[in-house]
Amino acid sequence: MAEILLFHHALGVTAGIEAFAGELRKAGHTVHVPDLFEGRAFGSIEEGMSYVQEIGFDAIIERGTQAAAAYPRDIVYAGFSLGVLPAQKLAQTREGGRGALFFYSCVPASSFGTDWPAELPVQIHGMDADPYFVDEGDIDAARGIVAAGNRAELFLYPGDAHYFADSSLASYDADAAALLTRRVLEFLRQLDR
Repeated sequence: MAEILLFHHALGVTAGIEAFAGELRKAGHTVHVPDLFEGRAFGSIEEGMSYVQEIGFDAIIERGTQAAAAYPRDIVYAGFSLGVLPAQKLAQTREGGRGALFFYSCVPASSFGTDWPAELPVQIHGMDADPYFVDEGDIDAARGIVAAGNRAELFLYPGDAHYFADSSLASYDADAAALLTRRVLEFLRQLDR
């Protein structure tokens, strides 16, 4: 079974983030969900991103790095949207990771001063018409990582929702979220082989 460090999106640790972590725990995995916002929660992406801009993206990444220090290195790094930033940095720069899961977001590997580690398994999930994922270049960054990785997959789902796997939000797409969860669980099973 895998140990997973799961970073939340710009709304904070929502009930949907906790529910997703719960699904992974039901399958026998250990999941840690650090609160990068120190107890704050927001009602919209814009509100959450306003807070992030106040404290800085580097602060979010640093909070994620500090959270990771409490856990072993042979862990799976996962992130939803904003949470991909610390997850991706850790996956690329902290030796010993078992895998990475990026939901709704991805940045170029060069953002963290290294190439993508070719042997590190990674799954990237996003909707094919999500303006944040497609129009802001995340899909291109994801394709770059898939091209550089030997065990890298990009899954695109039909639709334009950003937080489509968060069951506590109006953007939730039950069918897409169920497929995403099945794919994630299979990814985690493969790590044990």
